[in-house]
Amino acid sequence: MRTLQIKLKIIGIALLVVTLASTWHLTRISAQPNKLKPFVEVPDTVSPPVRKFLELFLDPNTFPEWPAPDDIQGWKRSWEAIEAAQEPLVQATLKRHQPTVTERKIGRVPVLEIKPKGWKENGKILLHTHGGAYTLYSAHSRLTSSVAAADATGLRVISIDYTVAPQGKWDRVTDQVVSVFEGLMKDGVNLKDIAIYGESAGGALAAGSVLKMRDKGLGMPAAVVLWSPWADITNRGDSAITMKSFDPLYIYEKHLKHAADAYADPADQKHPYVSPVYGDYSKGFPPTLIQGGTRELFLSHFVRQYRAIDDAGGTAVLDLYEGMPHVFQMRLELTEAPETRAAMKKMNTFLKRHLGE
Repeated sequence: MRTLQIKLKIIGIALLVVTLASTWHLTRISAQPNKLKPFVEVPDTVSPPVRKFLELFLDPNTFPEWPAPDDIQGWKRSWEAIEAAQEPLVQATLKRHQPTVTERKIGRVPVLEIKPKGWKENGKILLHTHGGAYTLYSAHSRLTSSVAAADATGLRVISIDYTVAPQGKWDRVTDQVVSVFEGLMKDGVNLKDIAIYGESAGGALAAGSVLKMRDKGLGMPAAVVLWSPWADITNRGDSAITMKSFDPLYIYEKHLKHAADAYADPADQKHPYVSPVYGDYSKGFPPTLIQGGTRELFLSHFVRQYRAIDDAGGTAVLDLYEGMPHVFQMRLELTEAPETRAAMKKMNTFLKRHLGE
């Protein structure tokens, strides 16, 4: 019975993978379950739940091309399709963890406030900037991330429902994140009691927004946690070459390049608030935990982000996991993989150290 439950959870979580392609791709998998060859050659150095999960990935070359950067209607259709496809996973996550989720506005920006089951007020807040290549998902559809983080840390999480691209360009979106910080401060929350985390594009958004806060003289939060940050949207670095054909989620030119150009004009893509690997960290930055896997196109982003902070004398921890795919903490959370549990435990310990108990 236990084995069957795990298999069903793995199949359910796989929906998150295929939504990145499209509902067309989901239909293709359902119609031809035995005809499609798995894309990933699965290493024997990962746990059994991860092996089963990785076997579900298909060649991203078969995924439809993402909309053109200025195709507002195309992005809207993709966003709506992914929101609908994600809903079963959202409901499964809510059922499993049983948090309290409340819609609010802070600094005139819509947010979701997540309180984990059994939460007790301690004055600490974890802000969340969701991923989705800046163009996809929402605070609601990424409850799969924020609810899991709230449960693992015991913290009240505030997930920012920023305006996705193409409507939301980088300057506007980072302003929205800063506005939430300012709104919390106006409500009497001290920055030493706030941390921020984000996954993928949300990781880069978290780092870039903190740089913006610092440069505006607003201060900085107590800690930053980055899950697989898309820290250089120009796609530079060693893993852009070595992992070009081996990341099971994306082909940069066919998918991510469109989203990058929708979010920021090419001339702006090396701006530190857009691609935080180019930031000047000698002016200070909060203690930062960077987590990622070795099966990622963005692997060099994690290394370069770590080096940028560490070389400037800041506190940074680079926490890598063997064989893990992009944002494995969220994608594998329902499978109870030991790698995910280890990463969440590391995050909880890091936040407690820098936020206080």
